[in-house]
Amino acid sequence: MRHNEAPARQTPSIQVFERMYAILDYLAGHSQAVSLKDISEATGLHPSTTHRILNDLVMGRLVERPESGSYRLGLRLLELGNLVKARLSVRDIALPLMRELHRTTQQAINLSIHQGDEIVYIERAFSERSGMQVVRAIGGHAPLHLTSTGKLFLAAQDPHWVRNYATRTGLAGNTRNSITKLDVLERELHRVRQSGVAQDKEELELGVNCIASGIHDDQGKLIAGLSISAPTGRLEESWVPKLQSTVREISAALGNPAHVGV
Repeated sequence: MRHNEAPARQTPSIQVFERMYAILDYLAGHSQAVSLKDISEATGLHPSTTHRILNDLVMGRLVERPESGSYRLGLRLLELGNLVKARLSVRDIALPLMRELHRTTQQAINLSIHQGDEIVYIERAFSERSGMQVVRAIGGHAPLHLTSTGKLFLAAQDPHWVRNYATRTGLAGNTRNSITKLDVLERELHRVRQSGVAQDKEELELGVNCIASGIHDDQGKLIAGLSISAPTGRLEESWVPKLQSTVREISAALGNPAHVGV
């Protein structure tokens, strides 16, 4: 291929996906609802095939049917898009502030999000020259109830969700300090709601303590947690205000009205 030639466009291995993408692309070009006839003609698909795919897309809320025979993009695409936007933007905004917090504490700083029944580490700030630190791998994951950030997300859920989580996971523990009983977890989450800070006291890993505070987006939704991980005995109470101040700055940069102007 010559350098000035565009690469050949890849096509999905499953034909129905290619057809679905064609329909979504066509709908994306129209602000108003479009008729089945117009969609069929524009995509070159038979009306019955178009109708069948559209029905499946409506079921998945990717497409809406405001009235019989007309279609437009669905709100689920907005929901999914906002999730991707939040995950990408929070990393960009948080990282410089995470590095500053690391310089203050000389301990590893972790940025995590909620995924299923776990947290996933999506960014970190640390220095190999800072001596002994607890460094979490980006992409690593851990159960919600065993981590400081995970407790933030559990505390944001209603009691019914937390009870279902306990049933699903069995509240399995990693160490002798792990919380494995629902009543103990519920008391812990109550403290988290009151203070806005969560702790992991050697519950995920012996010899490691963590503190975390939550990052909220422009809608006030908890989208990530920022945590400081340190060897047991080296976590200082004086770091809590610094952690909370950093979280407020990140939330304000994301447009959170409670922190804009801080």
